[in-house]
Amino acid sequence: MNIRDPGGLNEGYRRAPAVSAHRIRTAVSHAALPERAAQEIAAQLGGHDSGFVFAFLPAGVPPDALSAALGTALPGLTIFGCTTAGQITENGYEDDALLVVSFPRRHFRVASHLFAPLGPVAIGSVAREAARLAVRFPERPDRRRLAIILADGLSKLEDMFVAAVHAGLGPIPVFGGSAGDAQNFDSTHVLHGGEVHGHAGLLVLIETDLDFRSLGFHHFMPTEHRMVVTDAIPEERLVLELNGVPAAAEYSRLVGHEIDQLSPLVFAENPVLVRSGNAFHVRAIQEIHESGGLTFLSAIDTGLPLTLGRGKAILETLEAGLSVTDDAGRSPDFILGFDCFLRKLEIVQKGFLAEASEVLGRSRVRGFNTYGEQHLGVHVNQTFVGVAFFEPSGSISS
Repeated sequence: MNIRDPGGLNEGYRRAPAVSAHRIRTAVSHAALPERAAQEIAAQLGGHDSGFVFAFLPAGVPPDALSAALGTALPGLTIFGCTTAGQITENGYEDDALLVVSFPRRHFRVASHLFAPLGPVAIGSVAREAARLAVRFPERPDRRRLAIILADGLSKLEDMFVAAVHAGLGPIPVFGGSAGDAQNFDSTHVLHGGEVHGHAGLLVLIETDLDFRSLGFHHFMPTEHRMVVTDAIPEERLVLELNGVPAAAEYSRLVGHEIDQLSPLVFAENPVLVRSGNAFHVRAIQEIHESGGLTFLSAIDTGLPLTLGRGKAILETLEAGLSVTDDAGRSPDFILGFDCFLRKLEIVQKGFLAEASEVLGRSRVRGFNTYGEQHLGVHVNQTFVGVAFFEPSGSISS
């Protein structure tokens, strides 16, 4: 399909051609000025029968200005989105890209609800609101629904919010990511109704006739090192003590580093794991607290048993994890991906950026780097979560 290119807009940016021209389509701009970025997005999406779009915003560009510019450039189009800790485009991992993913009316319908302010989370109220949205938006024959959550990544409330939404939606699978702010941790925002919202959570309920599969994987294995949270402030996601010892000191002993050697890369390579049945979920560490404790990116509580994790080969697990097929053995046309910023940090620090970006591009992944991921109703860290879309034939499973 030819992409309309008004004079002058092509200079200075790379196109993001359609991943699947007659279905889901993407557009990318690296322009620093919001108006120009929005114009470039509109030029690339020209002629596409969009039902709605997700816009994943780079840090460093005012989200209000960018949201307003997109609203002007894409009049009448429903725009959801959030700020990010990086983007996943046709070029793989990026930091300064405005990425817009367009979903065609032919294959998708959508409904949404904004929870603002997000906290305090009343689990019963959130569950009832999610259930009401599902009732008002029933699926039609030969179609299925899925839910996408975009939430304030600094709220420390995603665990309860996602669990409540999952309870309200019942069998509808829930995916998503926590909004980011590069590695600044200053403020995060979601886009809804033509406005930018802080301290908010967005539920987007999608109906589609395309087959889809869920993805959720990390590259960590449990070690022999065990810990118990012996003192914590759960509402702050702050662990004060592990095994009866100041948390940072005990963690540094177990990973074999001095406290002053602890860094985001050490945390990324040595997360703690929480066992759930036969599976382990990652609980990532954000930073050392001034108290000598550790601040986490997911829920934590006194008495919780933890296991120190050790990483496997991250590139091999990425390639294997993205090798999903449908019942006919076909590869996805498109993968909407939510990938933790700590995974990207580890990949960059180990010099694997080009290789990982090649895998992501070849696998047709588009999405963003998150401050946390939502997978089938559970908030996790250092995990790749995605939805792989296929041809609109065959059964749909999650």
